[in-house]
Amino acid sequence: MTDHQFQSRIGANHPSLPGHFPGNPVVPGVVILDEVLHALAQWQPQLHIGGFTTVKFLQPLLPDETFSIEFEHSKATRMKFECKKSQTVFATGIINLETD
Repeated sequence: MTDHQFQSRIGANHPSLPGHFPGNPVVPGVVILDEVLHALAQWQPQLHIGGFTTVKFLQPLLPDETFSIEFEHSKATRMKFECKKSQTVFATGIINLETD
C-alpha cells in the first residue's frame, strides 16, 4: 500500500548527463536518489533523514522519462520507496529516519 506518490522527470539538459555516458546518457543514480529525498522532504518536512539503508537500481532511467516515486512506511524509523516508469519498477530502497 502506497502512503504517498510523487511525479518527477530529469530533463535532458541536467548538468550531470553529458558525462554519464557520452553519446548514450542515462540519469545517474545519485540524481535519482536526490529526487527521492526531495520528494520525501516535500511530503514529510518534519522527518529527519538518516541515510539510505538499501538501494537497488533495476533498470536505467533515461533523460526526459517521467517517473513516479512511491513511499510506504515500513517501520517508525524506516521508509520504503519505489521508483517506477510506465508501471515498471526501476529503483527501490529503504531510507532510515532518525528519531529525536
